[in-house]
Amino acid sequence: MVPILIGRIQTRLFLLALVGSLVTLVLIPLLPVPGPLSERYRVAFVVLAAVAVLGIAWEALYHLLMQFRWEKDWPSLFGLLTGVPEGVLLWLLLRAGAVPLIDTVPPGWAFATHFAVVWVVVWLVANGPMRVPFLRWRFRGGRLV
Repeated sequence: MVPILIGRIQTRLFLLALVGSLVTLVLIPLLPVPGPLSERYRVAFVVLAAVAVLGIAWEALYHLLMQFRWEKDWPSLFGLLTGVPEGVLLWLLLRAGAVPLIDTVPPGWAFATHFAVVWVVVWLVANGPMRVPFLRWRFRGGRLV
């Protein structure tokens, strides 16, 4: 069974909250960005929250586009590549000052590194290890509960 819209949203939020947070906790101190670590963490977690919020809208758009496909699903690689337009949109929103709670925009390379590493790790977990503890995940339309 193909994951339904609410299942994909739940999966995205779950993975961003769990895996994305862990990756962010490890990655942010390693990035040579000026400023206190607490401020760097705050900005990184606001960016992570913005990815989650924007992701709900993206999932709705992807769901609409999938209705034109015969099997009503994307190949797995498309799930990885969808990070490109999502990252670009979020970067443009950050530069425009449209993301609340962020006064100073992180350097472009730091944003790209953080976003790309979180995106790839979340994608890898969703397409690999997550299928072990959540064996019936796909049979419930992707819903976790």
